[in-house]
Amino acid sequence: MKTVSELQEIAAQVRRDIIRMVYNAQSGHPGGSLGCADLLTALYFEVMDIQPENFTQNGENEDMFFLSNGHISPLLYSVMAHRGYFSVSELATFRKIGTRLQGHPTPVEKLPGLRIASGSLGQGLSVAIGAAIAKKSNHDSKIVYALTGDGELQEGQVWEAFMFAGAKKIDNLIAIIDHNKKQIDGPTDEVLSLGSLKDKLTAFNWEVIEIDGNDMMAVLNGLKIAQSLLGNEKPVVIVMKTEMGMGVDFMMGTHKWHGTPPNQEQMMAALEQLPTTSIGDF
Repeated sequence: MKTVSELQEIAAQVRRDIIRMVYNAQSGHPGGSLGCADLLTALYFEVMDIQPENFTQNGENEDMFFLSNGHISPLLYSVMAHRGYFSVSELATFRKIGTRLQGHPTPVEKLPGLRIASGSLGQGLSVAIGAAIAKKSNHDSKIVYALTGDGELQEGQVWEAFMFAGAKKIDNLIAIIDHNKKQIDGPTDEVLSLGSLKDKLTAFNWEVIEIDGNDMMAVLNGLKIAQSLLGNEKPVVIVMKTEMGMGVDFMMGTHKWHGTPPNQEQMMAALEQLPTTSIGDF
């Protein structure tokens, strides 16, 4: 068990890793990665029942996580490395040719902890539903989690997945939407408004929870509530309000940093704002 302060420290280190990885590669997506750092820290270090030392592709008898918005890969890689799936030192190879830490995650590279390629938006929830159905068929009581972006919800396949899971009562599934209201081309309300996600998802027969995704205690409580609602013939979705670029003032409040790497001056300014930790930089 981790304390809230311990989880916050891990999340702080993960944010430092994200900045340094994207700067070193001069390529990548810092904004959404920083915004979702609290969620993935909570999932991997406190909430999910996982076995990093005995990772298997089929995920039998352990919880499973699917990252649908795969462009926030620096976040996923940092969390998985600190959780023990692979060496933290490997984070220095992010987006290098021939390495396992590609810009969008891919299991072809044989990276422990990855089960699907992602980043082609709209697909991850469908895969998670398939995994949840498989667990039910195998009498496996563990939970399947999936994270999507809100801009990603402009893909039609996502809504087919929402409709299917609600209609088929896939009640061992927790979907999480990163609702930062920004995407690469601008605010989601301007690109293609999503309307009321709560009303839409409720109509699709999902249990809906809304949380502050940048408050560690709120994240932990929201995930606990979500777990308590499972097994009642409805899937559960958490609409998680986050700030793109969370923790770095000049990256917040704008969509600019969705997929833009910082230069050296910006990288140093960002690291000055992100607290150093006892964990240390890679």
